Amino acid sequence: MPPRLSIIVPVRRVRGTLRECLRSVLSQSFRDIEVIGVADGSPDGSGRLLDEIADGDPRVRAVHLPEPAGAEDRRTAGAERAAGDYLLFLEATHVLLPGALERIAERLESAKEPDLLLFGHLRTPFRGVPRPTRSLRLLRDMGGSQVCTLAERPELLGVAAVCWNRAVRRDVHRAQRIGFASGPEGDRMYALATLATAESVAALPEPCVEHRGQRHVPALTEPEEAETSPAELLEQFSELLTALRDTPRFAKVHGPLFDVAVRELLEAYPKAARRRRYVRAVAAFCRVHRPSGHPERHGFGALRLRLLCGGRRALLAGLDTAFAARRGLLGLAGAARARAVRRLTPLYYRLQRLRPLDRRLAVYSAYWNRGVSCNPAAVYRKAAELAPHIHGVWIVSAKAAAAGLPPGVDHVVPGTRRYWSVLARGTYFISNVNFHNHLVKRRGQIHVMTHHGTPLKVMGMGQQQYPAAAQGMNFRTLLRRVDRWDLSLSSNPHSTEVWSQAYPSAVRHLESGYPRNDVLVNAGPDEIAAARERLGLPPGRRAVLYAPTFRDYERTFTCQLDLDRVARELGERGEDTVILVRAHYFHDGAGLAGRAGLIDVSGHPRVEELFLAADALIADYSSLIFDYAILDRPIVIHAPDWEVYRAVRGVTFDLLSGLPGDTPGEVTRTTEDVVRVLTDGSLDGERSRALRAAFRERFCVFDDGRAAERVVRHVLLGEETPLPVTPPADREAPGPRAAAVPRQQPAEPRGVGSAVPPPR
Repeated sequence: MPPRLSIIVPVRRVRGTLRECLRSVLSQSFRDIEVIGVADGSPDGSGRLLDEIADGDPRVRAVHLPEPAGAEDRRTAGAERAAGDYLLFLEATHVLLPGALERIAERLESAKEPDLLLFGHLRTPFRGVPRPTRSLRLLRDMGGSQVCTLAERPELLGVAAVCWNRAVRRDVHRAQRIGFASGPEGDRMYALATLATAESVAALPEPCVEHRGQRHVPALTEPEEAETSPAELLEQFSELLTALRDTPRFAKVHGPLFDVAVRELLEAYPKAARRRRYVRAVAAFCRVHRPSGHPERHGFGALRLRLLCGGRRALLAGLDTAFAARRGLLGLAGAARARAVRRLTPLYYRLQRLRPLDRRLAVYSAYWNRGVSCNPAAVYRKAAELAPHIHGVWIVSAKAAAAGLPPGVDHVVPGTRRYWSVLARGTYFISNVNFHNHLVKRRGQIHVMTHHGTPLKVMGMGQQQYPAAAQGMNFRTLLRRVDRWDLSLSSNPHSTEVWSQAYPSAVRHLESGYPRNDVLVNAGPDEIAAARERLGLPPGRRAVLYAPTFRDYERTFTCQLDLDRVARELGERGEDTVILVRAHYFHDGAGLAGRAGLIDVSGHPRVEELFLAADALIADYSSLIFDYAILDRPIVIHAPDWEVYRAVRGVTFDLLSGLPGDTPGEVTRTTEDVVRVLTDGSLDGERSRALRAAFRERFCVFDDGRAAERVVRHVLLGEETPLPVTPPADREAPGPRAAAVPRQQPAEPRGVGSAVPPPR
């Protein structure tokens, strides 16, 4: 039996939205469907993601077209392969609302199989909330019981002329004389043609689709997405009216269709490159296609329309000049404000920007200028090895500079004279957070966003839906900062997908792995022993790292675990274990001085060394779990407030689902649970190992130990093709477990409970 509904989804440059789009379809209660995704070699990996989703659900079919194919080709190819009674087209940036397919199927049945069903939609502007649309209001005003034709209800032309707000009977679709056109609105003529020729039109006055507005990024605009030119629009309307001329109902719908055409042609007039020619062409169009006896509109509001259709270009241009002068006067106040802001920019910085870029200067920053660490530090060290001709300068705060930096690190403090010179003349800018807003990106400068963790929590523009996470964030300013990025490093396919959605821009995603994790991949017994040595951990003593994350809705460090009780009970049960406690860097330590069995390592500058030293990790929702998984050592998720965190902060997947790939090990909710897991063998039992393996397969796929080299060669040395990632099956096994590594040389014992000073 053929499916009831065929849903066609064109796929190109939708890595950040495709999964949510298809999830909204596949999770519907109505299941008699087929989904046909049509891709054509999108450079962002959308086609690979489509294949992944198709492999997991037999209702999804992935179709790959040779490059290049336009949106019209993708829609047409999907429709040609459809077997359903009705066709629905869905953009991969939109979602179906819950229950939508059930409502559509019920309405098709109650309307006795109409040629066409129109349904409502909500519109969510970029950086906005869902809003009802004019189309939805119009359908509601009409009511949903009557089946009609366009001739009987010409107001249906007020419903948005798009292909994704209607269900078209398959045989009606195949009989259409007007197909999909090129351009971002290439479905408009198709939508008008289906409405004009349908012998029966039903309405569903309920929202079924959420139209999610996307940020327009000119650098990502495909040729097929370039705005339809006025001349092309005129040609499309001419073809539409010509093709429909000999259809049975054309005489009754000719007038309303002509009115739609001339209104849109007037809206396109200001964008016409050669306005004199365009006005003459529109006047000719009106002479050919105006219905006999069709009345002209009157009044001041219709004046521009009459001038255009009458070919009165000079009068139309004069009227537009008057309106433009009025708008110019209103804009003077805004221009004055902009000039005042520019005067506030330091004069020295502006002068330095007149000088040529220093092609041998790279600028680094990490964690809002807190010091030398994380991914930028790993790139910096590898650059010293592979690109010594590139001089690296770190931006660090006065506090970080006073605390001391590694020997030989050149640095500047914000606000100083050299700081402005470095910002103005540096060629490479590498950071795990955004550089300051006052940085003006010059032509030729290259910005690399390394990030500092795999995103479990919602990030970027997604935080708009979570006030506690947003904390007064200025999203407009965030987008301006994001627009400075040239490259965004990704540690796994999940991150690429999330970054694409969280930071919509023209940035190119480099699926490189995280440079800071190279040390975890390449570490052997010597590196592990040295890390334990610096912490004063003797061989054979188990070290468990506890690293909770920051909670946006809490102002101070609040431990979700009774650490004293854990340490005491482990000691009573004969477990030779020390707990390393690392508070989030937003907090000033964990406050554990002098407490037996516990070491506060919050001030340790390199979390990678703590990973090497620790035999197991206890974390909650910290991104550290993704990095630690590289070592294939036990991970415990301690999540007493998961429901609160998920609701307040927002998450990208269900960490506690227990499914392979989602959950990396045992899950605990109470202190008793933690003690049990650390003592009964489940910490590294068969189930935990299986979960950990699946987690590593999903999130550690790019971490082959050469991430920093990959970045240096591609960015600083200009090698066009990045180093290929070594497949996981071809990599060496992770280094030995920490407690099993013998001490290399005697070391003075360190008192348990003392804070660990940063190593020099």
